[in-house]
Formats: sequence, C-alpha cells, structure tokens
Amino acid sequence: MNTPTDLRYASSHEWVRLDGEIATVGISDHAQEELTDVVFVELPAVGKSVDAGDPTAVVESVKAASDIYAPVGGEIIEVNPDVEADPSLVNSDPYGKGWIFKLKVKDADHVSKLMDAAAYTAQIS
Repeated sequence: MNTPTDLRYASSHEWVRLDGEIATVGISDHAQEELTDVVFVELPAVGKSVDAGDPTAVVESVKAASDIYAPVGGEIIEVNPDVEADPSLVNSDPYGKGWIFKLKVKDADHVSKLMDAAAYTAQIS
C-alpha cells in the first residue's frame, strides 16, 4: 500500500488527516504490517484532553500490544466504534475505515510540523 500524500505522519507511526480543526487519527500501513493481525482496539474516552505524544489508545495484535499516541494535542471528540467491533479494519483499511479517533486540535499549525509522506517513507525505509 502506498503512503497517502494528503496525510501527515508522526515518528511513532500515527497518521493525521486534518479537516479544519478536526484531525482524524489512525496508524500507518507500515505500523499495521509490523503488528500483524490486530485483534483488539482500546479506544480513548470522548471528551478527554490529550497533548502531543500522550498514549491515547491501544492496539493489540497476535504479536504485541502497542500504545497509539496523540500526534497533536486536542480533545477527543469521536472514536471509531467499527474498529472496536471489527479490529481487523486497522489491517485491511488503515487509511480509511480503520481510523481510530478524532481530535479537535488545539493548534492546527502543529499538524504541519508532522512529517509529510516523503519524510515518513524515508523514515521507514
């Protein structure tokens, strides 16, 4: 799977799709491949405030459990119940139906400080 160029990426393998002040967050295709079969997703509480780098969710696979970090600071405004019901969406559609949570960002400028697709691709190569 290609690394989508319309997203920004954290070094911890989360991606961000910004729409106004709302950031949708998931994990990259590379991250889901490293985890292998995702069997459980622990979603954050709606209304929780997080800072960039805070552990915010947990993804468990047959191999390991991994924290999902907030790539930018903000307030959790929505979680994806579909990945709770069907965690394999994180594997099968990491940039679409496999998103994990949405944040109302504190400062949208912080998103632009994350890596673009080229920089992220270089990091994982």
